[in-house]
Amino acid sequence: MALNPFFLQGSFGEQRLVQELINEQLKIYGVEVTYIPRKFVRKQTILEEIQSSQFDDNFLLEAYINNYDGYSGAGDIMTKFGVSLRDELSLTISKERFEDFIAVFLEDMDDDEIEVATRPREGDLIYFPLGQRIFEVKFVEHENPFYQLGKNYVYELKCELFEYEDEVIDTTIDEISETIDQTGYIVDLIMAGAGTTNATATAGVSTGYVRQIFLNNDGYGYTSAPTVTFSAPDVGSGTTATAVAITTTINKVTSVKEILFTNAGSGYTSIPTITISGGGGTGAAATCGIATNNTVRGVTSLSITNRGSGYAFAPTITIDRPDAGATATGTVGSSGTITSFTVTNGGVGYTGAPSVTIAAPIARTGALDQTDGQSNGTGYQIGDRLTLVGSDIASSAIRAGYAGTEAILEVTSISGAGGVTGFTTIYSGHHYLPSDLSNSNDYYEARGGSGNDNFRIQILSTKVEEGTQATATASIGSGSTVVSLTITNAGLGYTSPGQPVITISNDPSFKDNRIIQATARSTVSAAGTVSQLYIIDAGAGYGEAAPTVSVGAAETVGVGTYWRNEVVTGSVSGTTARVKRWTKSTYTLQLSNIDGTFADGETVTGAKSGASYDVRVSAANTTLDKYNQSEDIEIEADGILDFSESNPFGNY
Repeated sequence: MALNPFFLQGSFGEQRLVQELINEQLKIYGVEVTYIPRKFVRKQTILEEIQSSQFDDNFLLEAYINNYDGYSGAGDIMTKFGVSLRDELSLTISKERFEDFIAVFLEDMDDDEIEVATRPREGDLIYFPLGQRIFEVKFVEHENPFYQLGKNYVYELKCELFEYEDEVIDTTIDEISETIDQTGYIVDLIMAGAGTTNATATAGVSTGYVRQIFLNNDGYGYTSAPTVTFSAPDVGSGTTATAVAITTTINKVTSVKEILFTNAGSGYTSIPTITISGGGGTGAAATCGIATNNTVRGVTSLSITNRGSGYAFAPTITIDRPDAGATATGTVGSSGTITSFTVTNGGVGYTGAPSVTIAAPIARTGALDQTDGQSNGTGYQIGDRLTLVGSDIASSAIRAGYAGTEAILEVTSISGAGGVTGFTTIYSGHHYLPSDLSNSNDYYEARGGSGNDNFRIQILSTKVEEGTQATATASIGSGSTVVSLTITNAGLGYTSPGQPVITISNDPSFKDNRIIQATARSTVSAAGTVSQLYIIDAGAGYGEAAPTVSVGAAETVGVGTYWRNEVVTGSVSGTTARVKRWTKSTYTLQLSNIDGTFADGETVTGAKSGASYDVRVSAANTTLDKYNQSEDIEIEADGILDFSESNPFGNY
């Protein structure tokens, strides 16, 4: 039968009519979906394999849902890794609408990012708002219906539920971002907040204390930290020692790692009994050592006076040594030699005379006699400092050929016109020679200060001895302290001011080995404050006055706001990741696409926002999926097979 003569069977007008009818029908019966094209961010250079993808553009598009009785596909099925969702969706979109409103934008992009821009591509994403789900295009059918009036008018998109891995999805649409933010492999970092304040603490000392705890058996099977109890002290007025147990878990077996003091107690004359109980485990046992000498003191307690803020990790606790080194000062005479010493601190615990080191003189100097000479100058003020320089003489102020140093004077009195009537020598310099003055009209000028007329002086005599480093020895008294220093060489060329630096050795070879520095440790709360101080070793040899306790400073003050999907980098580890979510109120930074491992305490900086905070706590890595249990299965498998011990399948 011949074709209908009233139709041209494929003319442009007929095809145009059919296309417009289809477009209108899609707008009436379809739903508005978001088309998200895939960009190839990084390829493997040899095989051109796609290593990572990015989705940061979006286009609203009307689509007809071909499914009439729900999602197609395998549905929800149980696998060995948990429940898996295999829902599928079939959508029909207008070929003309895609080419006119989407393809033209894709063609303008970098060819390396969008390889095929003229049609929908497998791998692109579709956000389906009715189910608030993201589907991935798996196949594009472009010949169904098959060439009506000689042309194809629609694309049919066969889609499967998108399984998120490490793709970057940043469409700027909050509804889509909320859908994907809490999906995939995520690491939570608790960052140090702003407003940093350094913590402070004080120490208490006593006698008859428990000095150290020795863990003899770490036990096993603990579900929580066991309780540590000491027997009462022998002296009724004493204080019972207290401590806490720190546990550790290796291969799912939890045992006691160490025991730390919260108070080392006092009044013990015999070794107390330590009882470890509770915590759901068994087998842990410990003993201790005590200091019974009533004259020996140790650090038995630590008190936090300011918990500080902004700590990214536990700060270092430093307790001053009980054997503080001795200190002394020296007095310099007018001739540039050391005339006497003063012991300012005798130190503690010396059993032998320590070595004494006196710094060498800074420059070679000699005595300088001055007279006010030919002119007192004008315009000077009291306190002006003047430098001697050469004037009407052939040589410079310092004799030619010598590495001398210019003298410095300070004005002490002036006349009504500001002329110098008195001065003192701050530094006498050296290598000034009277022989440089050829006649009575030659002089040296003192320049500097606020004068407008040079003050002139003549040098009548000077010494030119070379500087010599002084030496001395120390003497120890009955209290094991340094009581005096004896000059063995007074030296030469020392200046005043500029007292010589004197160092008295605090080397342990000169000290009583019974004097031991106390050590301690701290913990930090979730709020970034110092929460607890523990004594590791109470030390020995402290005096009645408590030593100074120094708490390490907080490392940083965090600033800025991280942006979603920006790349952040760790300052120490070099680890990079992309921001999933930043919660400023709790200083929680959620990251994905992680390349490496972030270190506690390092600074993490955003590449675009410039936000910068220190890592205080690195939380456990989490794979967020409502149904997938592969991570749980992997953790359980690690407890069954331990390849670090041996190959369970045998060797050959």
